[in-house]
Amino acid sequence: MEVKPIKTKSDYRSALKEIEALMGAEHDTPEGERLDVLVTLVAAYEDKHYRLDLPDPVEAIKFRMEQKGLTAKDLVPMIGRINRVYEILSRRRPLTLAMIQRLHSDLGIPAESLIKQRERRRAA
Repeated sequence: MEVKPIKTKSDYRSALKEIEALMGAEHDTPEGERLDVLVTLVAAYEDKHYRLDLPDPVEAIKFRMEQKGLTAKDLVPMIGRINRVYEILSRRRPLTLAMIQRLHSDLGIPAESLIKQRERRRAA
């Protein structure tokens, strides 16, 4: 099995086409092993060249609320009084470290997303 590193967009597209052709390959076969290697190479290439930015903390919270069918009242144990929850969700107040820790542990929101600071608008 000869496999080359993915260095260019052309290499990347070729690897994706080959992965698509190998998707039905059985494990522990030469085709299945080739598929595993190609997927690993493509993942490394994508991590380097197509990095996704972390979501805004409030958007991450709202997304998880939607996923779990939660309301603002459900966030009270993690954030504090209901008015504090609304201040966070409307971006009038930043998250504290304690809030970040509770949202991460109780809702499974990645801490990296909750820590990310909102970009401040520059005065023109």
